[in-house]
Amino acid sequence: MSEQSHPGSTSTVPTWLASLPILSLIGLLALNVWIWGSDASYGPNQIALMLATAAAAICGRLFGTGTKKIIDGMSHSISSAITAMLILVLIGGLTGTWLLSGVVPAMIYYGLKVLSPETFLAAAVVVSAIVSLATGSSWTTVATVGIALLGIGRALGLSEPMIAGAIVSGAYFGDKISPLSDTTNLAAAMAGCDLFTHVRYMLWTTTPSILLTIGIFWYLGSQVDASKTVDTETLPKLIAAHFNVTPLLFIVPASVVAMVLLKWDALVALFVAMLAGAVVAVVAQPQVINEVAGVIVAAEAEKGPEAAKVLTADSSFIQKAYVVLTNAISGEMKIPVDDEKVQSLFVSRGMQGMLNTIWLILCAMCFGGAMEATGMLAAITRPLISLARSTGSLIATTAGTCVFVNVTASDQYLAIVVPGRMFRQAFQDRGLAPQNLSRTLEDAGTVTSVLVPWNTCGATQQAVLGVNVLAFAPYCFFCWISPLMTILFAFLNLRIARLEAGDELKAEKK
Repeated sequence: MSEQSHPGSTSTVPTWLASLPILSLIGLLALNVWIWGSDASYGPNQIALMLATAAAAICGRLFGTGTKKIIDGMSHSISSAITAMLILVLIGGLTGTWLLSGVVPAMIYYGLKVLSPETFLAAAVVVSAIVSLATGSSWTTVATVGIALLGIGRALGLSEPMIAGAIVSGAYFGDKISPLSDTTNLAAAMAGCDLFTHVRYMLWTTTPSILLTIGIFWYLGSQVDASKTVDTETLPKLIAAHFNVTPLLFIVPASVVAMVLLKWDALVALFVAMLAGAVVAVVAQPQVINEVAGVIVAAEAEKGPEAAKVLTADSSFIQKAYVVLTNAISGEMKIPVDDEKVQSLFVSRGMQGMLNTIWLILCAMCFGGAMEATGMLAAITRPLISLARSTGSLIATTAGTCVFVNVTASDQYLAIVVPGRMFRQAFQDRGLAPQNLSRTLEDAGTVTSVLVPWNTCGATQQAVLGVNVLAFAPYCFFCWISPLMTILFAFLNLRIARLEAGDELKAEKK
């Protein structure tokens, strides 16, 4: 089939054919999990996404989509995720400098002083929710206080997937409802709704969702067997033995919140925070730098006298600091401690640790771009609109489409934009005010993105927390409850705003 035979126009792809790439992807992903388990995201899933992309391209070509258009669609899809991938790289570097500077250890140190195993999970939801509400960013929240909370939870002997679920639940509360959040603004814009009307309207479904989530985690915490938790006195002493612990270290994470509130770009804020951690490491933790440098010198000595040496015992502190900080930012760094049970708290993977996730995101965005460019996303979702005959079924269909796009297009923003574009006229035709659509986009599109392992959000949080998405997703109660809550409100006809005559005219002008 030649490129010339299809000059650019595309015919409608049958729904059954459009479903083939998705069914092949689901089958391959299931096979990968069965064979590789939690390691499926380290190569096999990327190959599955590449094969599914090829299937989408072949199906698209059969119905007239040119190769150039498909490639352009993939390129556009990847370009929309470039910022996310750069943020991911910076988060990798930040985790290294914040460990070396004592910022994360200080958070764990003071957290263990005030939190108990029984109250920790609910507290993790609340703390993450407050920080994400203030910053408007789930990614920033997880990459800063989330890492510290995970360390505290580990020290308390709690299940890592459960801890991650509590952190993610709280983080996506703010991502969904904060006026500073990009998804909050995007959902309002796609629906043609005023931002603060959108936020106020979301409170009706978001408030019971977060309260239910806190209640569930409170109950789970009350079931913790205190006799099986870790000795909370040992770890603070271990941290104090290695780091100079002081509340002044909290200036670094506080600066991140301040930069976000001042509306600095996320890339700039994270880069500055990474460098701030490096400066604090040199000023406040010189003994840690010397300790890690000693590990490097010992490793160099094992290579033999003829091997090139990065550091020697006679190297100056400036040289040691440069090498150690570069290693902490770029690759894996380990601060040796005597207790093997908590050694994992003193290891960071740096920017290199994020490269596998970036590979996954690239493959996922290629699949999403191919599906959209060939019209197969629309081919699958279009019939759904005709089936939505009541207000409840329309909102349920919209919510389901948001989840579907998160799974197939692998991007949180597309899960808001595509359904928003598709269903906006349908909501208006039914006499529904735009805040109904914007709330549904947030309740179903924003929060379910993190439940998909190959979605940019799911892949990122897995990389940052080091916990597999499939392991923590069952505990992300807020992310499951939110779409169900908005559907429940729709079928019960609770807080469903209607258009008035003047509003309809305004909507038509827009």
